[in-house]
Amino acid sequence: MKKLIVSVALLLAMAATAQIRTPQASPTAVVEQTVGLTEVKVEYSRPSAKGRAVYGELVPFGRMWRTGANNNTMITFSQDVVIAGKTLPKGKYALFTQPKADSWDIIFYADTNNWGLPEKYDDKKEVLRTSVKPEFLSRPVETFTIGINNLDIDYGHIEIAWEKTMVALKFEVPTRKMALASIDAVMAGPTVNDYFAAAQYYYQSNGDQAKALAWMNSAIANLPKGQEVPFYFLRQKSLIQAKMGDKKGAIETAKLSLAASEKANNADYVKMNKDSINEWSKK
Repeated sequence: MKKLIVSVALLLAMAATAQIRTPQASPTAVVEQTVGLTEVKVEYSRPSAKGRAVYGELVPFGRMWRTGANNNTMITFSQDVVIAGKTLPKGKYALFTQPKADSWDIIFYADTNNWGLPEKYDDKKEVLRTSVKPEFLSRPVETFTIGINNLDIDYGHIEIAWEKTMVALKFEVPTRKMALASIDAVMAGPTVNDYFAAAQYYYQSNGDQAKALAWMNSAIANLPKGQEVPFYFLRQKSLIQAKMGDKKGAIETAKLSLAASEKANNADYVKMNKDSINEWSKK
């Protein structure tokens, strides 16, 4: 009898702690992407079509949609962004959509604590609404997908794809504003690497090239006594000179970078310098 009681107790304890694990019909997904200097995060659930007609039937045209399954889809921006000329303050939003045959409304909603759509929708909680044109896909997408794609340092696109339809919403990020503020703050007491980074950014973003060259020269001039100028410093200076139209000076600097990169056994920079020298010599 005592053994029976112990066995029953063990079975009850196992039943209390056992958990059945089954796969989700619409698995959750998280997309995290850095766009320029802005962090973007999307949290959503991914239903599959499973042979069903999606838009116009499973997702009726003209009705508000949670944009996925289960909890409302959420998107977070670490900085203010601009969408269709309107500023969307940094923060977390529910991402709702209203699909139609010829256009979609994309809605950023302040309340994210909803299972799907809000029980009572509040227009005042719409922080931003805009419209985009859907695109037809030649190859069907079986599982609902949201991505942050077609990236640039100043913008990205929220892409929503399912079945044979995709919509892409462009958002602009304040990369230049943030980078310039960072540069201005650091320039009060810059290091060699700060000068180099500032010059490199101005070159890449088509900023004031005279200022970029001055910073590049400062980076070289402030190297520790006796240290050879790195080949990548010289390479960057030659690119700035070429962009300013000083091909002769660019070639001279590129030759110095070539010699330094050969000494460092860096084949990539050897090739880049040789290619640039050949290109600039023809002009």
